[in-house]
Formats: sequence, C-alpha cells, structure tokens
Amino acid sequence: MGTFASASRTTGANAARDAALNAITATVNNGSLRIYSGTAPANADGALSGNTLLAQLTLGATAFGAAASGVATANAISADTSADATGTPTFFRLLASNGTTVVYQGTAGASGQELNLSNLSGGQIVAGGSVSVTSLTVTQTASYA
Repeated sequence: MGTFASASRTTGANAARDAALNAITATVNNGSLRIYSGTAPANADGALSGNTLLAQLTLGATAFGAAASGVATANAISADTSADATGTPTFFRLLASNGTTVVYQGTAGASGQELNLSNLSGGQIVAGGSVSVTSLTVTQTASYA
C-alpha cells in the first residue's frame, strides 16, 4: 500500500476517509505521474536515492474519480510516448501541478500493483518506447498513516 506525504495517524469512518482521499487526489489535478526503478523510499516524503526516472505522464484536469470505501481510481491518463529510460518499474509518485510537491507514492508493475502498466517488454519500460497505464488506484486505509 502506498504512502501519503506528511500524513498523521488517526482513524475514520468511510465517509471521512473518502472525503480526505478526495481532497488529497484533487491536489494532483493537472499534475504528473512519475514512474521509477529501484528501491522505493520508505514513504512519499523520502528522498530518492539511486532511483531512475523511467517515464513521466500527465494527469488530467480531474485526475481521479470520487473515492468509495477509501479507494480512488484514476481517470484516463495519456500515455508517455517516449520513455525516459529503460528499467523495471517498481514504484511511482504522484506530483501536484507545481511539478515538485510529492503527494503520494505507491507500487508499480505489470499487474497486481497500485499502478499497473501495459507496453512493458520483459517487465521493463524501454527508453523511447510508449508507456501506458492499465489502472491506477490510491487507497486510504481506515487508520491513516
């Protein structure tokens, strides 16, 4: 499960966590999705260390649909038609529209992750190739951490 930047621990009902998640996902409207290889930092506030930016995709004006039961699903995301580097995607970060504020970090791969990708070659993104999102979900557990 991914992590939010600078979240404090508390618990809440579905309505409260959906409202919180909707507020958080709204901050990435017109933002970006960056996909990396390597070991993910411990949380979304952690510094990148030896990670390679594989691809960057632009999120739409309404990046996510309304949350339900603590899960928000991304609306359509345009493909990156020319990946930055070759490597195995392991995690992603969602950035606000200012391009610098990290809002969320989660797992990435071909399937079974928060961010699922297509157009992989042997499980890898290939430099100069196209990168497409199959699905992207952001989850807020009942215990915010």
